[in-house]
Amino acid sequence: MIVLGADHGGVSLKESVKKYLDSAKIEYRDLGTFDGQSVDYPPIAAQVGHTVADGKAEKGILFCGTGIGMSIAANKVDGVRAVVCDNDYCTEKARSHNNANILCLGGRVLDEEKAIALTKIFLGTEFEGGRHQRRVEEITAIENGKL
Repeated sequence: MIVLGADHGGVSLKESVKKYLDSAKIEYRDLGTFDGQSVDYPPIAAQVGHTVADGKAEKGILFCGTGIGMSIAANKVDGVRAVVCDNDYCTEKARSHNNANILCLGGRVLDEEKAIALTKIFLGTEFEGGRHQRRVEEITAIENGKL
């Protein structure tokens, strides 16, 4: 299962991605927001981040105006590796090399077609492990104050 969250700047794009997830029969949980009313993004990012870090969801997707604010907030949660991506290559490498577990997309910078394409890549790309595992472990060491 994946978990979704958005602020007012990303709610429309989130709804578009949900249609794709429904058609692909990919299970998800939507933590809001559910309309275009202004809402602060950090609590939503934290809720999605904790859901992923606690193992209650395999991956997450966050949506705001640019993806940047959501990624900054989500990355404050230990165990989260949230990335803002706007192209296929970076999205694939975020998964295969960095084992990113939350994708952040910008509702004001991406169209529906691109967001769905990036979602497919993010959800369909496996972590390669190997030499990349050591680097992910070093990121965890930073979180734990050991590096």
